[in-house]
Amino acid sequence: MGTDRNLLSAGQLVAALRAGEVTAVELAESAIERIAKHDGEINAICVRDFDRALDAARAADAARARGEDGLLLGVPMTVKESFNVAGLPTTWGFPQFADFTPAEDALAVARLKAAGAVVLGKTNVPLALGDLQSYNDIYGTTANPWDLGRSPGGSSGGSAAALAAGFGALSIGSDIGGSLRTPAHFCGVYAHKPTFRLVPARGHTPPPAPPLTAEVDLGVIGPMARSAADLGVLLDVLAEPDPLTLGAAYELRLPPARHDRLGDFRVLVLADHPDIATSASVRAGLTRVADALTGAGARVDHGSPVVPDLGESARLYLRLLFSIFGASYPAEIYERFGALAASLDPADDSLVAARVRGARLSHRDWFAADLAREGHRHAWRAVFAEYDAVVCPVSPTPAFPQDQSPHQDRRTITIDGTGHPYGDQLVWAGLATLPGLPATVIPTGPDAAGLPVGVQLIGPMYGDRTTLRLAELLEAELGGFTAPDLDGR
Repeated sequence: MGTDRNLLSAGQLVAALRAGEVTAVELAESAIERIAKHDGEINAICVRDFDRALDAARAADAARARGEDGLLLGVPMTVKESFNVAGLPTTWGFPQFADFTPAEDALAVARLKAAGAVVLGKTNVPLALGDLQSYNDIYGTTANPWDLGRSPGGSSGGSAAALAAGFGALSIGSDIGGSLRTPAHFCGVYAHKPTFRLVPARGHTPPPAPPLTAEVDLGVIGPMARSAADLGVLLDVLAEPDPLTLGAAYELRLPPARHDRLGDFRVLVLADHPDIATSASVRAGLTRVADALTGAGARVDHGSPVVPDLGESARLYLRLLFSIFGASYPAEIYERFGALAASLDPADDSLVAARVRGARLSHRDWFAADLAREGHRHAWRAVFAEYDAVVCPVSPTPAFPQDQSPHQDRRTITIDGTGHPYGDQLVWAGLATLPGLPATVIPTGPDAAGLPVGVQLIGPMYGDRTTLRLAELLEAELGGFTAPDLDGR
């Protein structure tokens, strides 16, 4: 294990543990030491649970000595703050719930522990998981390990920053507006947004709500890692039906990957969106992926008439997304959105208007939007009859500078020198979220400024193994994860 063990993949760590080259306690102690050394400036681990982690590591070593094994036995990892962990606070960044401590683990956390994972602690999030940055009044600001002045993404920014910094080999997060994918892209790691409702989210619940089995529309939970293969292992651990639901009566059988060779894939590359520009840095990342595919003999197209209208998709997604947000807004904010919606020109078809109207969506209008979503799902079936995956941006730019100005609707994002509304960044995330499709984010290498650039590989519904396999094959071509130099600042 000549390489820094804190930067190895979970698969590499499991192999070393099985070979007797290292113990789980040594791995946990090494990760804890690295967190103590570097997390003061990054602030990724907002809740530390080191004593129980060392107890779990000792138990893992004892189990291995008895001849036991497990997919994650002895592997150190983190979980997003928004997941319930018995005995630790779950706040979602709300100051009034700083002391809310659930009595039981979220289902996903329980499954990780049952597989032998050693949970080091919880990672930081934005207030209500509602930003593409990760800061709140309880735990402060998480920085991007590549550039401390930039966002690590949100809302799973703490998890992505922890992975990039070597604070555990794995993490889990959630995604409704790119919250797994944008942090992975910004921090240069891997993430997978599963097919909608594939992974049960019981216990990923805002305080003080009980851990009910109800799933939030559009939202998913999923794995994050430093290698594509690790995503698949984590998905296998997480993606079993919840025993409290009817789904538990059925055996989960995801179809295998469509292909096993890079040259056999049929891939559609989308670089342009009608509503927002794509930066030169992100375009270069897409080109690196397209070139790797073409060089391996894959079919690569740049555009297709079968793709659903991207502008219509973006507006539909934002209406449905903000209808979820609006349902939990305090009364004064909800009323403010009502006044804003009433003041809009009926002909206003902007993305801003879609967000405002979505926050006040009636059930009648929600039903119409849901029906329109089914039309988009049907259209994507035609896309994936012709292609195996769609490669597109996660977000229009690499990690942007931190911006904690209080009103997100007044912020801007600068793309190659031109300002755009901050919320318009969500359109690429919505491409897979609206129809509930799986999407795997892979790093493609740094841009000219040294910042990570990722792309997302979108697949057909329940085609999770196809995008994960494509990610593995591209990892071999592009080089995969590289670590920021934390000691050389």
